[in-house]
Amino acid sequence: MSSKARAPRAPASLPAMVAALLGAITALTTPLTAAQGYPSKAIRIIVSATPGGGVDTSSRIVGQGMTERWGQPVLIENRPGGGGAVAGDIVARAAPDGYTLKTISIGHAVLPSTHRNLSYDPERDLVPVSVMVNGPNVLVVHPSLPVKSVKELVALARAKPGELLYASSGNVGPPHMAMESFQMLAGIRLVHIPYKGTGPGMADLVAGRVSMTFASVISVRQHVDAGRLRLLATSGAKRSASIPEVPTMAEAGVPGYAVDVWYAMFAPSATPRDILQVLNGEVARILNQPAIRAKLAGQGLEPVAEALEPTAAYIKAETAKWARVVKAAKITVE
Repeated sequence: MSSKARAPRAPASLPAMVAALLGAITALTTPLTAAQGYPSKAIRIIVSATPGGGVDTSSRIVGQGMTERWGQPVLIENRPGGGGAVAGDIVARAAPDGYTLKTISIGHAVLPSTHRNLSYDPERDLVPVSVMVNGPNVLVVHPSLPVKSVKELVALARAKPGELLYASSGNVGPPHMAMESFQMLAGIRLVHIPYKGTGPGMADLVAGRVSMTFASVISVRQHVDAGRLRLLATSGAKRSASIPEVPTMAEAGVPGYAVDVWYAMFAPSATPRDILQVLNGEVARILNQPAIRAKLAGQGLEPVAEALEPTAAYIKAETAKWARVVKAAKITVE
């Protein structure tokens, strides 16, 4: 039985051999990145506020999306206090490995100017991952207050300087700072009653023990719909898409007023950049899903989720802006 001899295989060309060799060397010598295999265990998100507000809501939406995507549990831990300083201290001391994160509102940009004895440096010890969402607060008053517009409220406050009480979710939090800006631009003087979170302050407002507050749309919607609170204006630079019929503070009679409330995620400053990029990209992916965007819009929130560089620049600009407000209002917190 005869068979044909197999022709010898042509030798590989020298350039191809060199390319293959270089590829093998590169594969062997390229170090593993920190993000390879991340995440491999549970992630903690330390929320610097009580449950129910905008920062808590957006944190839970992001956390759920991460769990569904990665198959790892994302644990939400509410640690309010100190305008965000309590949560900030926890995360600043955590291992910079992407497994302990902090979410906070504009309080992060205020803390460097107001707190003289912080146990950490917000700008040095924490790095922004993403500004998750943005949403204006709304100015609401108790129905017993004889005002139906911002102009009427300003007139009443000028007639009763130092008599009207307003609630906030805590010192240097968004409601406090929004009201400080209001007082400065309107030329009025109110009395600040800080609470430990949105819930307790809202309960006293509904009960009529304080007269007004700035708060997120989601935290006041049911009370406004039931007639327990009266909605006067939104704090942002433009009208909210969820309540377009409500004027901004500037439109309602306080020219120049614009306080957008953002909720951002931070990590320990030494966290590897590739892990930060993974987190940043995942936040953007979650928040830009049509169903999530619709859910956020129903709560007066809009996704932001920009890349790392513009996020860092925005936080830096906000820190400088609030430093000017704090200095003008002479706010200090020991």
